[in-house]
Amino acid sequence: MAERVIFHVDANSAFLSWTAVYRLKVLGETVDLREIPSVIAGDKESRHSIILAKSGPAKKYGIQTGEPLFQALEKCPDLVVIPPDYELYVEASRHFVEMLRQFSPKVEQYSIDEAFLSIELVFDYRQWGEALVKKIGMWTGMPVSIGMAPTRTLAKAAVWFAKKWKGYNKVCIIENEEQREKALKSLPIEEVWGIGWRGKSKCDYYGIKNAFGFTYKSGSWVR
Repeated sequence: MAERVIFHVDANSAFLSWTAVYRLKVLGETVDLREIPSVIAGDKESRHSIILAKSGPAKKYGIQTGEPLFQALEKCPDLVVIPPDYELYVEASRHFVEMLRQFSPKVEQYSIDEAFLSIELVFDYRQWGEALVKKIGMWTGMPVSIGMAPTRTLAKAAVWFAKKWKGYNKVCIIENEEQREKALKSLPIEEVWGIGWRGKSKCDYYGIKNAFGFTYKSGSWVR
């Protein structure tokens, strides 16, 4: 691994996690939304409402982020539906990033629930990453996944594997050429940063199934 390591910190089911923590710690509620089938979504009466975030128990019913709420309710009629609170999310996101700056002055917020940290490591980076996950959980009650690699693209790939293979509150490291090759061959093409679902159709047309052998230059992936 290069001396400079990029950490991609991704808050898992951020909207639902932030809502759950707020209700427990501020409102004094006793039911943890993360432990029951629950989702963040809009009006239950609207067929256009979609799932913005889901709990682990909701996921077991096959409920997916982005699917219509009425379909989710068909899968789980007792699903608890919580309306979004964007003011809460913006405030929680601000605190999330401020907390990350306590670990590194080089923080780049990527989205409301994702950020990159650039770390000059002088000790065990795996141990450092696992400690960061635990501290975030202790301070906020929020589960996160962390991907570590020499570049942002690989760090985002690593966080996908951290979630897919290892689960929440886990880290995944891509630190050498062998791991990079394995990751880019295994990562679904639509999950590669800069390609997404729009780029997937073009990749499918040309028979491209993974990003191994590609380089990201000037806003596009080239061989």
